[in-house]
Amino acid sequence: MDITEKDINHFIDRINGIRAEISKGIIGQKEIIDQMLIAILCEGNVLLEGVPGLGKTQLVKTIGKVLDLDFSRIQFTPDLMPADVVGTNIMQNSQFTFQSGPVFSNMVLADEINRATPKTQSAMLEAMQEKTVTVGNKTHILPKPFFVLATQNPIEMEGTYPLPEAQMDRFLFKLDVKFPSIEELTDIVTLTTNKEQEEIKKITDGKELMKMMDIAKEIPIAKPVLDYAMKVIISTHPESQNSPEITKKYVAFGASPRGAQAIIKAARVRALMEGRYNVSFEDIKQMAYPVLRHRILLNFEAMSENITSDHVIKEIILDAQRKDPHGQ
Repeated sequence: MDITEKDINHFIDRINGIRAEISKGIIGQKEIIDQMLIAILCEGNVLLEGVPGLGKTQLVKTIGKVLDLDFSRIQFTPDLMPADVVGTNIMQNSQFTFQSGPVFSNMVLADEINRATPKTQSAMLEAMQEKTVTVGNKTHILPKPFFVLATQNPIEMEGTYPLPEAQMDRFLFKLDVKFPSIEELTDIVTLTTNKEQEEIKKITDGKELMKMMDIAKEIPIAKPVLDYAMKVIISTHPESQNSPEITKKYVAFGASPRGAQAIIKAARVRALMEGRYNVSFEDIKQMAYPVLRHRILLNFEAMSENITSDHVIKEIILDAQRKDPHGQ
């Protein structure tokens, strides 16, 4: 599609309206909200990690209301079965009929996804990547748009199962939800204990959201910026000659080609949300963290020295800047 200045202005107005409406129900977390919206406009899945009680579930519900999308919530537990997620064939009038599960929705909240067994977690793999569900010998197409917004508690907490690498790679972003500041905590307590919360209104719908996704895909990216992004991805691989020392020392496995696709898609949306008509080096740097933090697998030495993925990403970006002055 050919986009016009009118299309871009409409996109920016809509995003500002969505941000304002979400802020009525969620105190603080502005960076998390923006990153969630970027992922949604890439039709990507998001993994939210944080200790219980930080409002992760409330954030997803609020976004669902504002975007006016079909919404379903799956509470993952150790006894949850794959059929409880995707659906199953049942006997009806002497023949088998497919009864769809809660995954057949525009927005699926997979709450505490790492509390389910690996067998049930794997039931989400096809849905998250292919946007389809296969039961028996028949494949069913999921509605559009479709994305999974999953929450998980930190792995070290009891009763959790680490997500397999193949499933982690299917999340466009991994976002770390931090504990609120003292000012934000005061506002949260005031909002939730002294009065009724404001009614959350819908700002857009699935049809308009799909148009916004199409607009974002048309945002140009200059070759030097594209090359810079690819250098960042390659630098996550310890076997690469161009990798910095921190990668070779602490990284076991680097990002997949899916990570390269993700950083470009996300950078395009961020550029639009910032009111720009082209992707900048800064967009690549900012999107590197949510795109790569779950795609860089650290070795035992990194864990023993408390080196995090974010620390490695920061050093990779600094190294890329030193090698490419245009990326300053």
